[in-house]
Amino acid sequence: MFRIFALSFLVLTTTMAPVRAADHVVNMLNRGDDGIMVFEPGLLVIEPGDTVRFVAADRGHNAETIDGMVPEGAAGFEGRLNEEVLFSPDTEGVYAIKCKPHYAMGMVMIIAVGDVQAPDGLVSRRVPPRARKRFEAYLDAL
Repeated sequence: MFRIFALSFLVLTTTMAPVRAADHVVNMLNRGDDGIMVFEPGLLVIEPGDTVRFVAADRGHNAETIDGMVPEGAAGFEGRLNEEVLFSPDTEGVYAIKCKPHYAMGMVMIIAVGDVQAPDGLVSRRVPPRARKRFEAYLDAL
């Protein structure tokens, strides 16, 4: 009897183990593998509840979502210049991120949350040309 109870307890405790969210680091850089003024990585695929930590590895950067370029009903964020930002999205979908001071220079990234595909029409005509080029490359890789 004790043996059955111990085995049942073992099965119960291992199947109830909490799933831990992952932590991801995105560096905000003046120069990186993709050129100047970049987020590294530029494309990040995560699960709902994971945390993304934006680190101003070089000064003069921030990270923020772009209005109209996040999943419907999802909350965006706006980080301050030169400060670390934590972002933990719960809504699945594609989030477009920019560095406000360097947006026109193409300092953008994509965070895909969950098992998603690139949505049609995410990148509008209002997006600066350099940023649009990077967005399209990241979305093609998604």
